[in-house]
Amino acid sequence: AGQKLAAGIPDARFLAIDDMNYERVAALVEEFAGTEEAAVAAAPPAAGDVHTILFTDMEGSTALAQRLGDARAQDVRRAHNTIVREALRDEGGSEIKHTGDGIMASFPSASHALACAVAIQRAVAALRQAQGDPVEAALNVRIGLNAGEPVVEEDDLFGTSVDLAKRICDHAEPGEILVSDVVRQLAAGKDFLFSDRGEVVPKGFDEAVRLYTVRWEGQA
Repeated sequence: AGQKLAAGIPDARFLAIDDMNYERVAALVEEFAGTEEAAVAAAPPAAGDVHTILFTDMEGSTALAQRLGDARAQDVRRAHNTIVREALRDEGGSEIKHTGDGIMASFPSASHALACAVAIQRAVAALRQAQGDPVEAALNVRIGLNAGEPVVEEDDLFGTSVDLAKRICDHAEPGEILVSDVVRQLAAGKDFLFSDRGEVVPKGFDEAVRLYTVRWEGQA
């Protein structure tokens, strides 16, 4: 119910709190109100840095209006945006732009990008499990990640590393997190489980790229 409420309020954030510690709750309220915006805002992209690029894509987004109607289709997109933006805030990611069917984001850390992707898929799965509303059943997300040194221009990112991240997302199945080998290597030693998905030749690329699925279901 809280997720539904947050999804209907522009710029709202749903956050489950295990303990009602006053100082923690007060800090969260101040963050939401913007009084600590400078302290919690993610750093903007910087040229020459290694970025882990994350793309989300909603399955069948172009057909949502036909199935649910314009208003309900927009509810699905709003639910997606709320889930993704909350995960970005929690893991220190920067939203680069909304792509219409998803969101492109950047992280200075591969492990934080992976943690964000896992949080997104778990939140989507929790929403779908309710199955009490067409919006809940309709939302299904694929996620792709790659890492590299993109071109930074006017707070946007461009270049081969970004293009590959988008192509990796295109290859992902609904409910899947698919990453390049460089992301897997950057996260070596962290608590992520990868399954080899084999090599693919992404559209627009000449060479094959080895991809890995991140296992997130049932993991603590």
